[in-house]
Amino acid sequence: MAGNAFGTLFRFTTFGESHGPAIGCVIDGVPPRIPLAETHIQPWLDKRKPGQSRFTTQRREADVVKILSGVFEGQTTGTPIALLIENTDQRSKDYSDIADSFRPGHADYTYQVKYGIRDFRGGGRASARETAARVAAGAVARRVLDSLLPGGATIRGAMVQMGPHTVDRARWDWEELANNPFWCPDAAAARLWQSYLDGVRKAGSSIGGVVEVVAENLPAGLGEPIYDKLDADIAKALMSINAVKGVEIGEGFASASLSGEQNADEMRMSASKVTFLSNHAGGILGGISSGQPIVARIALKPTSSILTAMKSVDRLGREVEVSTKGRHDPCVAIRAVPVAEAMLAVTLADHLLRHRALSH
Repeated sequence: MAGNAFGTLFRFTTFGESHGPAIGCVIDGVPPRIPLAETHIQPWLDKRKPGQSRFTTQRREADVVKILSGVFEGQTTGTPIALLIENTDQRSKDYSDIADSFRPGHADYTYQVKYGIRDFRGGGRASARETAARVAAGAVARRVLDSLLPGGATIRGAMVQMGPHTVDRARWDWEELANNPFWCPDAAAARLWQSYLDGVRKAGSSIGGVVEVVAENLPAGLGEPIYDKLDADIAKALMSINAVKGVEIGEGFASASLSGEQNADEMRMSASKVTFLSNHAGGILGGISSGQPIVARIALKPTSSILTAMKSVDRLGREVEVSTKGRHDPCVAIRAVPVAEAMLAVTLADHLLRHRALSH
């Protein structure tokens, strides 16, 4: 299977399946002498791990990370960093009824067609369980950014829409994220989502959502046109996350309804520096960072694992009905927030290292 690695200079490869003994990643390209310990990685994994509220899957995984290589006396050595996260709460029997059936909306059918074999336990490699390894890689990428950039970089994500219900940006408060289980910056929206998702969950169904990620304190000049544009690589990174069906940079699709005057980010000088009067471009012009905040959004489909019986077929070509048992997120967008942050972090770390190689 190809396609398990991401990045050019900061490059990581993930491994493992949902119900295997462990998942993890190997990261190459991290410069030497960067302080790194499990304590730098664990808080980000804790942010993503399941079972933290009734609104996420009740699979209980501690997601404890172990550094196996690439670190000596608390610093990176410049050699590959191997990270391991053990799986401790698998319930493979939950999937025995669908061993031969293809769940609608899942990768069951396409994996079977492509490889002639699939791990039906929790989706195997196609499971969102794999994203824990991405978050671990993202934590290391944050260490690279913080070590190489004066003042470090700030990368934050928030859920801005659940089903048809959006946040009110006039009430946006980053501090509010810690006060609700949705990483929602709008307290009023979070209260609405709570009752709304309770109804969805109790009905055995699911709903989609939108997540926004913002990176600040990045220098101008990151990005490698023509085909390695910064926004193109960010889009690929975010699109590779499970359940993501759309990516926007800056105004995104809304820019199609703006005039040239409305969409252009006008410039002025302030203290001998170029400043922008708006940020419709999302911090990227011509595939190169402008120094403004980088803003991206992802749309995630509803979780495909639902209790409602759905029409499908099995491996023998028989028409069947499938309902998925087990423990699943009624809104996968909630736990996608730290994953989106991580994928933005690894992309920015990669491009920062590429930019330094070019300028040095």
